[in-house]
Amino acid sequence: MTRVAAIDCGTNSIRLLVADCDPATGDLVELDRRMTIVRLGQDVDRTGRLAPEALERTFTACREYAEVIKALGAERTRFVATSASRDAENREDFVRGVMEILGVEPEVISGDQEAEFSFTGATKELTGRADLTKPYLVVDIGGGSTEFVVGDDHVRAARSVDVGCVRMTERHLVVDGEVTDPPTPGQIAAIRADVEAALDLAQETVPITEAHTLVGLAGSVTTVAAIALGLSEYDWTVIHHSRIPVERVREITHELLASTHEQRAAIPVMHPGRVDVIAAGALVLLAVMERTGAREVVVSEHDILDGIAWSVA
Repeated sequence: MTRVAAIDCGTNSIRLLVADCDPATGDLVELDRRMTIVRLGQDVDRTGRLAPEALERTFTACREYAEVIKALGAERTRFVATSASRDAENREDFVRGVMEILGVEPEVISGDQEAEFSFTGATKELTGRADLTKPYLVVDIGGGSTEFVVGDDHVRAARSVDVGCVRMTERHLVVDGEVTDPPTPGQIAAIRADVEAALDLAQETVPITEAHTLVGLAGSVTTVAAIALGLSEYDWTVIHHSRIPVERVREITHELLASTHEQRAAIPVMHPGRVDVIAAGALVLLAVMERTGAREVVVSEHDILDGIAWSVA
C-alpha cells in the first residue's frame, strides 16, 4: 500500500482525498475525503482573471488540507487544477500561493487529461458488474466545464466542453449582480442552447450515443440523486452507485428551475455553496440524458479525485 494525497481544485470546489492504494490489487482504502466550496472561478468567464477573494478562499482551504496531509503522513501528493485556473490570465498567482502552502506545484491539466482521470476514478470498481453493460459514458459536470468520456476497460474517446453549473449560472442567470429567482423561460432557453451546442461539439469526437451505461459524477449529479432518493441528510454511501431514472431527473430539474433561492436552500441535502448553481447543473444533466437516450444515470461518488490518487500510486 502507498499512502497518497490527491487534491482536485475546480471552478466551484476544492477537494482532498488521502488514501492507501495498492495498484497490484486495485484496493483503495479511504482515510480522509473532504470538500470545500471556494468558488475559485468567480467571474472568470467575464473578467478572465481569478478574483483576489476567490484566491484567498482557496488558499485558506489549502492550509487546512496541508494539516490533514501532514497528520496522516501521506508519502506523495498531487494537486490537479482544472477549468478556472486554465482560463485565468493571473494563474501564476494561484500557482505560487499553492506551492508556498503545500510544497507542490498545481498541475493545470488539459480537459482531456481531466476526462481520463474522471473515467478511471468512476469506473475502476464497476468492472465485473453484470448489471452494467459496457461501454460506459462518464459525464463529469463541473463548475466551469463538463467532461465526456467513452470507454470500456480503457478510454476510447474524451472531450471537455465549457459548460458547467457556475459558468452557465453566471453567463445566463445573473442580472445586475443577482441570480434571477426563479429564472425566466428565456434564460432557461439560453442555457439549454449553450448546452446543446456543447453536446454537438462533444459528439464530434466522442460517440456519446453509443454507450450503454451513463455514469454521472460531481456535485450537481450527486445532489440531484440525493433529492431523488428523498434523503433527509447527505449520505454518500446511499448515493454511491444509486440509479436515477431520467423521468425523475426531469421532474427535479423542472422543480429546481421553478424554485427560489429560499426554496432551494431549504432542501435538506443542499450544500449552501450549490444553492445558486444547482438548477443550471441539473439542466446540464437532463440535456445529456435526453441527447444520449439514457434511461437512467448511475451516480458515482468516486471520480476525478480517485483517478488522481491512482495516478500517484
